[in-house]
Amino acid sequence: MQNRIRFSPLMRAGLTVLFVALFCGGESALATNGYFSHGYGIRYKSMAGAGVAMYLSPMAAANNPGSMAFVGKSYQVSLSFFNPNRQYTVTGKPSGFPQTFGLTPGTVESDSRLFLIPALAANWELKETVFFGVAVFGNGGMNTNYPTNTFYGSTPTGVDLMQLFVAATLSFQFAENHGIGISPIFSFQRFQAQGLEAFRQFSSAPDKLSNNDYDSATGFGLRLGYFGMLSEFLAIGAAYQTRINMSAFSKYAGLFAGGGDFDIPANWTVGLAVGSEMLTVAFDVQRIMYSSIQSIANPMLPNLQQAPLGSDGAAGFGWRDMTVFKIGAQMKRGEAWTYRAGFSFGKQPIPEKEVLFNILAPGVIERHLTFGLSRKLSGGKELSLSITRALTGSVKGPNPLEAPNQQTIELKMDQWEFGVALTF
Repeated sequence: MQNRIRFSPLMRAGLTVLFVALFCGGESALATNGYFSHGYGIRYKSMAGAGVAMYLSPMAAANNPGSMAFVGKSYQVSLSFFNPNRQYTVTGKPSGFPQTFGLTPGTVESDSRLFLIPALAANWELKETVFFGVAVFGNGGMNTNYPTNTFYGSTPTGVDLMQLFVAATLSFQFAENHGIGISPIFSFQRFQAQGLEAFRQFSSAPDKLSNNDYDSATGFGLRLGYFGMLSEFLAIGAAYQTRINMSAFSKYAGLFAGGGDFDIPANWTVGLAVGSEMLTVAFDVQRIMYSSIQSIANPMLPNLQQAPLGSDGAAGFGWRDMTVFKIGAQMKRGEAWTYRAGFSFGKQPIPEKEVLFNILAPGVIERHLTFGLSRKLSGGKELSLSITRALTGSVKGPNPLEAPNQQTIELKMDQWEFGVALTF
């Protein structure tokens, strides 16, 4: 009975609040690499998401399950405040030529600029070298709410995608200073599209294209990880997450390729950490395979002309794979204070020729600057804070459904994120 997992009243209350907030809350938005978060866990976010070769908190399960073998028994609850700013600008008047689709010139900013996103993680020791953990976290950023009829449909125009992950992690110390972990992942996602009625003529199911309220989907995947201390001053880490096969969005079977299919792409991360207990520098490389998901990667043209929306091979957002480079530093000052900072860069996934559909999902952020700190409190608790500035990203290209050189579309996005976490 010694190793039996028990939830304290605080943990049970936290779980209840978390699930209510995530499942029933409003639209989601995150500091993003495409629509993946730049990091998971307040301490990791403070280092621009770097740290696959570190064990900073029980939220390590979302980064590298192998490092959970060194986290020890701990709990963490966190809340992040997100302020995304998204806009598009159309330059040039519509030509009015037959079979063209010109947009109204001008700049339009997306509404809904403040979001609250909770997260929760815990880790328990089952045996001396065996640990079990649970982490609940999310993705977002594929969110727009333009107060206009952008595509000459209803108002507002936009989409909202939220993804929730529940990762149960089993980790082992298989040798001194070396650990592996495995995390079966349950995923829940919900989606809504508005203002796309003008594309009904291109859809295989026009009544399942737009304005059908929220739809949900579930699926399962797996995350594997390794962590190792090669010396007193050098650690390495690697993690791989499989593609998560999701059930289809039946209400939007006339929008997404494959009858409403919107799977979550596979991704991997490798990294190292160099330094001492007082100062550590971490460097990670992450690869997100957006190009493997039809609804995300298929180009708009010629697909829109060759396959109806919702069918196999239909038009998507045209996203490319994304490689993200992250560097972060952690410095301890005395027994009570720890400071962190980081920077990440990844070429945004939207080609210039794909700007029209991506008015709905302007995931053009490329650079994140981050800072954070932790303060030890009485009773073994620790309070952590993080600040993220997602610097302005943009992409500009032609309206592919207009006459050549008639209109250009520029997408812009920047974000602030503030997070707080209590670890105990």
